[in-house]
Amino acid sequence: MTGNLHEECGVFGIFAPETQDVAALAYYALYALQHRGQEGCGIAVNDDGLFHSYKDVGLVSDVFTPERLAALGPGSIAVGHTRYGTTGSSARDNCQPMVVNHVKGRMALSHNGNITNASELRRALELEGSIFHTTSDTEVISYVITKERLTAPSIEAAVSRAMDRLDGAYSLALMSPSKLIIARDPHGFRPLCVGRRPDGAYVAASESCALEAVQAAFLRDVEPGEILVFTRDGVRALREHCGTAPRRSCIFEHIYFARPDSVIDGVNVHEARLRAGACLAERHPADADVVIGVPDSGLDAALGFSKASGIPYEVGFIKNKYIGRTFISPGQSTRENLVKIKLNPISAVVRGRRVVMIDDSIVRGTTCARIVGLLREAGAREVHVRISAPPFRNPCYYGVDIDSRENLVACRYGVEEIARLLGADSLGYLPAEDLCRLIGTRRGEGYCSACFDGDYPTAVPREGEKNRFEYKISEAKKA
Repeated sequence: MTGNLHEECGVFGIFAPETQDVAALAYYALYALQHRGQEGCGIAVNDDGLFHSYKDVGLVSDVFTPERLAALGPGSIAVGHTRYGTTGSSARDNCQPMVVNHVKGRMALSHNGNITNASELRRALELEGSIFHTTSDTEVISYVITKERLTAPSIEAAVSRAMDRLDGAYSLALMSPSKLIIARDPHGFRPLCVGRRPDGAYVAASESCALEAVQAAFLRDVEPGEILVFTRDGVRALREHCGTAPRRSCIFEHIYFARPDSVIDGVNVHEARLRAGACLAERHPADADVVIGVPDSGLDAALGFSKASGIPYEVGFIKNKYIGRTFISPGQSTRENLVKIKLNPISAVVRGRRVVMIDDSIVRGTTCARIVGLLREAGAREVHVRISAPPFRNPCYYGVDIDSRENLVACRYGVEEIARLLGADSLGYLPAEDLCRLIGTRRGEGYCSACFDGDYPTAVPREGEKNRFEYKISEAKKA
């Protein structure tokens, strides 16, 4: 990723038939989902109706020391979360799961996505007397569910009613005193899947790689609009919201967000990226000596380009494995400093050679220009940049932190101009019409590509900024 994008989040839930160390299992799952967000994380454990939780900013391995995991104690249900927030700052209060204590029962909620009507819902709730303690749209979801719980016959019925009021993207893992409930929005913007461990415990996670981390066999993806309820009596599926909206799974999950060993909605992510590289080789061939990928998500596409073009693939960069995904680090200056120590080109691979460099996207262009510069400094004779996604030209309102066109380089310059800005000999993007080839559908069918083509599946929110609940007095908008 060469730019200024921000990740969404990873959610996890487990329902075990007997009390066990579910906190440790949640920890392993969140570790597998760390790539989906590095701002903060949390785990809530249910021990016979008593909730024990801990959350904080930082990486999973830093937040959850052995002592903190042990303090969560054993239990039969747990939910976990790893965060990059698309609404709300990086404060500890905005970390998840969010735990709610209410007369109708406790609840712990983890959320991946972005609620597009969160501002309207929050304002209505505040005018009714609700008091918010965070600036995250996840708290809005928890309030809506809690309010519906006052008259709903069950917590799952309250979730179903809440879905009638929530717009946008949400994959949820919710824990009540006796149930684990997971839900996916009717469009299916964000991934969610279910598996089962040999001991009979059911698990749910944003990606199948997290199921494997806890020795759970993949069962299936959660359908868009579906609610699954796990209790000691078994599993029930509520499908009243299924089919109420066209499927629009985020295509960028397959290009960048997901781990290559995950399977999302029946499509292997690694294979989707291979197809992206093959499409690039077909659409934008290059006369070159070697193909290299920018770690990590550019590697699979680079291999696909190499296989399709016949140009040898080699490892062109060494990545410092102790540095996280650059774009997840808040603040442009921080990101640029991280790039300087994150990647190092292998001069023996690129010196004196014509190089095809594959990456997954360009946002501002500054990071990509730096990487091209590193290849030039290492002696590359030519650098041909190929991007396994179309140009970003629109904000995303469904869980990716692109809230303005003004900093998107593709909105300001043409392809040849961008190539000059990057210092590249040529530049080629994946055509938008080829996105369907990645997942084996017809053009525009079953996926959301609004950040590329502007075709939004829902109404565009009036307020889409990440920190829209965090204005200074001088910046506050009139009600």
